[in-house]
Amino acid sequence: MNRILCIANQKGGVGKTTTAINLAVGMAKSGRKTLLVDLDPQCNATSGVGREPTARHPLVWNLPLREAIRATATPGLDLLPGSRSFRDVEILAGKSDETKVHLERHLQEGMQGYDFVFVDCPPSLGDLTKTALAGCTEVLMPIQCEYFAMEGLTQMIDVIREAMQHPNSRLQFGGILLTMYDASLELTAEVDREVRDFFGEIVYETAIPRDVAVAEAPSHGLAVLDYQPRSRGSLAYAELCMEVLET
Repeated sequence: MNRILCIANQKGGVGKTTTAINLAVGMAKSGRKTLLVDLDPQCNATSGVGREPTARHPLVWNLPLREAIRATATPGLDLLPGSRSFRDVEILAGKSDETKVHLERHLQEGMQGYDFVFVDCPPSLGDLTKTALAGCTEVLMPIQCEYFAMEGLTQMIDVIREAMQHPNSRLQFGGILLTMYDASLELTAEVDREVRDFFGEIVYETAIPRDVAVAEAPSHGLAVLDYQPRSRGSLAYAELCMEVLET
C-alpha cells in the first residue's frame, strides 16, 4: 500500500513546501517511485522542481491524472503541477460534498503505482486542505522554531482529527517537524523542549536547521539535496527521509 503524506500547516513560511520537495526528491533517490502533488495556488512546489505551473489545475480537468503528471529532472520523481488560476482554486476549494468526493476519488486514482505521494497544501485551514487530508494516509506538520510556533496548532490538530473521522479515512498523524532550527538561540531550545514535552513521540527526532542553502535552492529549481548535497540542510533532510522510511 502506498503512503500519501499531506504536508500541512495553516501558517506560511514554516518550510512546508521545502519539506515536501526535499522529501519527494529524497525518496525518489532512495529508489521509491514518488509523486509530488502541488495543491498550493502559489505553485512553489512546481517551480521548486524546475517545472512551470499549468494554465488549469489537473485536478479539475475531466481527464485521467496520468495525462497531467509530468516527469522531473530526478529519476523516479513525478509531479502533478499546480495552477495559479483563481477559478480553479475556487473549484478545488468547493464546499459541496459532491466536489469533495470527486476530488478525493480523482486524487486517489491518480496516485496508484507510487510508493510515496507528497501533497503540498496551501497555508490555510480551508476546504482545500481538508479535502487533501481526507484523501491522504498521513499528515506531516512543519513548525518553525520561533515564538509563535505553538500558535494555531490546536486549530490544525482539530482539523486533522475531524479528517480522521471522515468515512473511509486512512489518515494518521505522521509527525511534527521542527524547521529553521538555530541551536545557538535560547528561544530555539525553549520551543524544542515545549513541543517535545507536549507532543512526545510524534515529533521527529530530526530538526531542519536554518541554512542559507535551503533558502537558495528553490530559486535554482532544485531541492537542497541536489543544490548543495553536503550542506547542513541537505544532511538533515536526508536524515528525515530515513526517519520517515522507518515509521
